[in-house]
Amino acid sequence: MTVSTYTGGCQCGAVRFRVRGELKDASICHCRMCQKAFGAYYAPLVSTRSAELTWTRGERKLFQSSNHVKRSFCGDCGTPLTYEAPDGIAVAAGAFDDPSKLPPVVQYGTEAKIGFVDRLHLLPGYSTEEDAAQAPFVVNIVSNQHPDHDTAVWPPESGK
Repeated sequence: MTVSTYTGGCQCGAVRFRVRGELKDASICHCRMCQKAFGAYYAPLVSTRSAELTWTRGERKLFQSSNHVKRSFCGDCGTPLTYEAPDGIAVAAGAFDDPSKLPPVVQYGTEAKIGFVDRLHLLPGYSTEEDAAQAPFVVNIVSNQHPDHDTAVWPPESGK
């Protein structure tokens, strides 16, 4: 039997993780606490209850967001990383190197769901390059973001 392995981390690469095992409980939470924690309309999360989560680089910062829940994030770049409750840890879906492998299967906190979220797919969409007429700087962006795979050293050593 093959054991699935997933990797991920924060935007700057200071914190990285690995999850081994089956991840079948991806969700979207619309509660106001998750909206604030992610700075977004909702929070996509992946439960690691049935798997083994290992932190492979760096230390996370923790915030006690309620009497039962802690949330972690990168202290350097601010990327949201976890929702930690008595029933287990969920990792931010966007922090995985390939979040497309973890589609949500349920929504929570729908009492705070923002009405227009169900219509986002109806909005016009443009690639980054198509936005160049309005924002010419996008054609020569040099990313400082950590790549979507594990690296032996990060940030890269200068001069190499």
